[in-house]
Amino acid sequence: MKNPLLIILSLCFVYSNAQEFDLDKVLKIENQNTIVIKIASYLNKKSQYGKKIEKLNSSQKTFLIVENLEREINNGGFIQFYFNSSGDFSQETVKALLEIGAKKTAQIVKKANAAFKNGIVPKNRIERQNELILIEKKAKKNWDQCDSEFYQYHDNLTKLLITYVIKNKTEFKK
Repeated sequence: MKNPLLIILSLCFVYSNAQEFDLDKVLKIENQNTIVIKIASYLNKKSQYGKKIEKLNSSQKTFLIVENLEREINNGGFIQFYFNSSGDFSQETVKALLEIGAKKTAQIVKKANAAFKNGIVPKNRIERQNELILIEKKAKKNWDQCDSEFYQYHDNLTKLLITYVIKNKTEFKK
């Protein structure tokens, strides 16, 4: 006879993996940070954590790019943002921030991006990391200032992201 607990756990696993993402249910959550985390988790899984970002539509990409920026800056500042895969979308981040209405934060990212040659951040992670080594000392003061400005939260990114999702709800249900 099979272990009943094992059967129940297996069924729970299958059921949880079979469940679709329920945006309406997520948007009813009281804590706004939890809403953003749940949507970001769904989009990260769908896009294999950005490796297959083409699986996302433009609204979903915008959301994920902004959320990745916020997560990276809060965990280690602009140096971490550029070092990690989130830096692959540095140029798109400015556009994404403007798309959700985060004008001040877009200016901060533009200022941080300006530390790179001609203000263009290499999309290729290895190239970007190599350039980081070359410019880090010179860029550190700029990035520290950008980190400080970012932490002032002139734009409430969480609120702006949720408003953006609600405005583009059909795009997030795809």
